[in-house]
Amino acid sequence: MSSTTRLTVAQALVRFLSVQYTERDGLRHRLIAGTWGIFGHGNVAGIGQALLEAGEDAMPFHQGRNEQAMVHAAVGHARQLNRLSAQAVTTSIGPGATNLVTGAALATINRLPVLLLPGDYFATRAADPLLQQLEHPTEADVSVNDTLRPVSRYFDRIHRPEALIPAALQAMRVLADPAETGAVTLALPQDVQAEAYDWPEEFFAERVWRVRRPAPDPVELAEAVRAILGAARPLIVAGGGIHHSEAEEALKAFADATGIPVTSTQAGKGSLRHDHPADLGGIGHTGTAVADDLARTADLVIGVGTRYSDFTTASGTLFQNPDVRFLNLNITSFDAHKLAARTVVCDARAGLEALTSALEGHRVNAAYEAEYGAGKERWERVVTRAFEAADENAVPTQTQLLGALDAVVGDEDVVINAAGSLPGDLHKLWRARSPRQYHLEYGYSCMGYEIPAAIGVQQATPDTPVWALVGDGTYLMMPTELVTAVQEGLPINLVLIQNHGYASIGGLSESVGGERFGTAYRYRAADGTFSGAPLPVDLAANAASLGMDVLRAKTVRELREALATARASDRPTCVYVETDTATPTAPPAEAWWDVPVAQTASREAAVAARTEYDRQAAARRTHL
Repeated sequence: MSSTTRLTVAQALVRFLSVQYTERDGLRHRLIAGTWGIFGHGNVAGIGQALLEAGEDAMPFHQGRNEQAMVHAAVGHARQLNRLSAQAVTTSIGPGATNLVTGAALATINRLPVLLLPGDYFATRAADPLLQQLEHPTEADVSVNDTLRPVSRYFDRIHRPEALIPAALQAMRVLADPAETGAVTLALPQDVQAEAYDWPEEFFAERVWRVRRPAPDPVELAEAVRAILGAARPLIVAGGGIHHSEAEEALKAFADATGIPVTSTQAGKGSLRHDHPADLGGIGHTGTAVADDLARTADLVIGVGTRYSDFTTASGTLFQNPDVRFLNLNITSFDAHKLAARTVVCDARAGLEALTSALEGHRVNAAYEAEYGAGKERWERVVTRAFEAADENAVPTQTQLLGALDAVVGDEDVVINAAGSLPGDLHKLWRARSPRQYHLEYGYSCMGYEIPAAIGVQQATPDTPVWALVGDGTYLMMPTELVTAVQEGLPINLVLIQNHGYASIGGLSESVGGERFGTAYRYRAADGTFSGAPLPVDLAANAASLGMDVLRAKTVRELREALATARASDRPTCVYVETDTATPTAPPAEAWWDVPVAQTASREAAVAARTEYDRQAAARRTHL
């Protein structure tokens, strides 16, 4: 008979998690590198007690301030480590649990692993209803945690101690599987967390989860080679799967050998260094002129590790060549089959290496290379103009802020953003110098992601300078984890941009006939609209009150100096700047994005916007 150990369910779970590992290419990582937590009655006596008993060596604990933010921090950590390591998040029952939903959606949409451990009602119903328990009149086994089902890749509720064993193993399988990963939820009833059970010692044996690199199917590979050989104007769309697979060198070798140009999604930017001759930058609604021009005439679009969001396809209007076909290399069949593509379902690195070998000696026409090379040079001049400031003593524009940051960061720095007007400017203009420098969460474009994600990235790679770029709208939603950065001594750099409202949505509102309604942070005017004076909100003082070192910059020169000071600091530092929003310096969008406009309206702006909408929508294509 095998030996057993008597532990509570929570103690057993923590002990199990502490000995789980991933391995890829001979390198091993802790699968669950630590646990974030905020304690309430739903987890304090269960998971909380278990973490205390296990100790920091077995399971490092991180104290959060907001449950959603804890998930964001864990996601930032996982992305920085190419999904080979994850973190867990424990919360109480009730609002603590439901606060996980946004972060879980973000993780699953972006295919990034995070383990969620929310408290739940009593499995025994000995006390019913509990404080914060949802009572459903027809489904007594439903709790608020069921809101996590649609945003989780795997969900289970542990009603009995012995149910933990298969559930925990399934949870690890999903977290470690590059084709399946996302948010994983194990809902833990409070009484079950504290219940003791005799666990088989085998449950606590060290376990290694191999992260596969599936090779391409020979038939699919041969068809892909034929498609590429038959294309005159092929174009690569590099997605986040390039980074997750650590396939950047394989992509470079493929581009070097074939001369096929490379564009990138938000998640894929940095797949090639910006100065590589084949790197054309971002594609789609926020793409570069050269990338989008080539996309319109491409006869073969090779998607590698991308899920083709509407920003990438310009809402179905970008790829206009009547004969265009798609070839998708993706580890998931679901994404590989999009746009009626030929498929190569495999690991990105393995697939690119196989294609490079099979295409030995093949190269695109020299005239095509010269064409996109000239376009790349023209766009580089656009970037330089946007970054430059004619007057060093002037208030900086947002693109000049990016230029100042570009001059300060090193190749190893990580720049994090998620929402607002910055993603568009960054995708078009940022010169990515290394695979992990450009960290844009644009699958969910979640305001509030940047600061906690910076903490997760800093934890994952402690010696890396990390920058969180945040507008005032995002900052006001979730500044709480600045306290965590201060508490943990994590020297993240926050660039806090004051532009008095939702600048991105304000611009979008204007373009779709909304006349910037409800997007400015201002007092009410006499007519009741929010068009009065700017609110006297001092966000720099707020950041300082949370423990940050704060540097205020009013001019381009002061901004550059403040950024350099922040990078040299060993403390969490905020650079606060109010930008010039009246001087347009960002290049306009090079492709459309579908935001439906009112079909009937009495206001002239909406009527004009609908006319333009109908014109753009007429170019939409269905690829079959």
